[in-house]
Amino acid sequence: MIDVLPQVGSKVATYDLREVEDFYQMFGGFEGSIAGIAATRRTEEQLLELDLISQRVGQLRTDKDAGVRARGYRVLNRRFHEAIHLMAHSRIMAETSRKMWDLSDFLINTTGVPQPLSSALNERHDDHEEIRAALHAGDQAAARAAMERHIIGTVVVIHAETASTAALRNS
Repeated sequence: MIDVLPQVGSKVATYDLREVEDFYQMFGGFEGSIAGIAATRRTEEQLLELDLISQRVGQLRTDKDAGVRARGYRVLNRRFHEAIHLMAHSRIMAETSRKMWDLSDFLINTTGVPQPLSSALNERHDDHEEIRAALHAGDQAAARAAMERHIIGTVVVIHAETASTAALRNS
C-alpha cells in the first residue's frame, strides 16, 4: 500500500478505477471459491457463530448515525468473512484472503467517501443472508455464486458513493 520511489522516498499507493474494478473481479472469484469450500466443510458451531455475527450486522441497520453504521459494518463484515474462512479449514486460503481483505479495506477507505458502505448496509446484509443460507444448506455452488456477487458488488457501491459524494461537493 506504499509505493517506494528509488532515490526519492515513498508515497501512499493510489489505484485508478479500472484497477479497483479488476481487483474486485479477482477478489470475488477467490472469495467465492472459499465460500464454496466452506459450504462443504463447515461445522454446526461455526454456522452458529456466523449467525451471531449476521444478527449484529442486522442490528446496525437501525442506527441513524452513518458513522456508527460504517464503522460497525467494516468491523463486523470482516468478522463475517473471517468466520467463513475458518469454515474452509484451509490456512493457506485464510492467509491469502487476509492480505486481499487488507487491500480491499484500503481501497474502500481511500475513495474519499466519508462513511464508506454506510449507504449500502441493507443490500450488503441481504447478500450476507444469501451467503449464510447457502452455507447452512451446504450448497457449494450457491455459496460460491452468492459470495462472488457480493464481493464484485462492492465496485457498484464504490461508484455510487463516490458519485454521491462528488455531487454533494459540487452543489
